[in-house]
Amino acid sequence: MYRAVILFLLAFPAHAHQMVPSHPVLKPSHVSGILKTELDLFNKRKDVEYYEIGVFDEDWNPIPFVSAYKVAHVRYLGHLKFDVYIRQGDKAEYVCSQSKLRGDGTGTLLASRICSKLQR
Repeated sequence: MYRAVILFLLAFPAHAHQMVPSHPVLKPSHVSGILKTELDLFNKRKDVEYYEIGVFDEDWNPIPFVSAYKVAHVRYLGHLKFDVYIRQGDKAEYVCSQSKLRGDGTGTLLASRICSKLQR
């Protein structure tokens, strides 16, 4: 049984995107009471060019944040470096990026979501 599952997974490799670092550090920003972290998004999917950025608490509730991108355009094999700013009092635990699928019915039906756990 396990061999069949492993062979199936090897026959259909999954291609996702990457976001580094996996454990970004929150540091004070130039504005009092605001923390900042820097991330790098790498697109390894030919069929996706847009990614939504989100910040969440430990229960996966959305946390307000500021970034140059809420939805970012990243071409295939392209990189995007971006900063995320959150309030110091917010209990943010994760920064995530999720692939945005095309609404016209073409392309993939598989969305990928990558999350990085914040370090304080």
